Amino acid sequence: MTGPTRLLVFSDLDGTLLDHDTYGFENARPALRLLKERGHRLVLASSKTAAEMAPIREATGFEHCEAIIENGAGILPPLKMELFASSGGTEHDRLCRALAALPAGLRACFTGFSDWSVEEVVRRTGLSQDAAALAKKRMFSEPGIWRGSESDFEDFRAILGKDSIFVQQGGRFSTLSFGGTKGARLADLAEHYRRVDGASSLTVALGDAPNDRDMLARADIAIVIPNPAHAGLAGFTRPEGKQLRWAQKTGAAGWNEEVLRLLDEIEKREDRSHV
Repeated sequence: MTGPTRLLVFSDLDGTLLDHDTYGFENARPALRLLKERGHRLVLASSKTAAEMAPIREATGFEHCEAIIENGAGILPPLKMELFASSGGTEHDRLCRALAALPAGLRACFTGFSDWSVEEVVRRTGLSQDAAALAKKRMFSEPGIWRGSESDFEDFRAILGKDSIFVQQGGRFSTLSFGGTKGARLADLAEHYRRVDGASSLTVALGDAPNDRDMLARADIAIVIPNPAHAGLAGFTRPEGKQLRWAQKTGAAGWNEEVLRLLDEIEKREDRSHV
């Protein structure tokens, strides 16, 4: 007889757990409640900053779990509300210096959160004033919008790459960082919990955009949430040995339906194992 299955769920936020237009997760509350009641873990994974992530994580009831922030460039430890910069500055400061050193023509094609006022972040994201202010408190990455040609974008990426700066394409923005992806963080945390629990957990990942691809590919079960606001993950295929599921509903409703379905499958399988 085997022990109970422990899920380690990794979830993107915008367009996945959070509805694309409202940034709300009310429709996912039944699944969130059941996940917590049954002792499973939920690791939120987003381009959001620590300052943004902490209140969302607390609201979902999983403040005791790590959160992957700024597209995998950093991790917010359990129960922490915010990270603080060292006296030597942050990786975000280094990114801004690298952007400033670009040829003027390329620099003009990219505008990011550090270029925008709080009001501009509100306009471009639909966030509230308070949430937009938190979104600007970056430590590891710089999201922005590219307005140039494809060939210039390749030059932009190549020049930044010489400074070990990577560019990830998300549903809304291109994000610059010094590495670290949601997928790499999933692997790190899965290994961490194998040591903590003394047994392997079943990893589950939910996402809707290209910057979720690596995270989805590394999970035992990948669940794609459709998002009509962008191209999403059309063409994403199941890695060998992994399960791939496609939600029928968008946002929090799709997240809720798929997580409840998975929890029901696990409960029925464990009931049969005890017969």
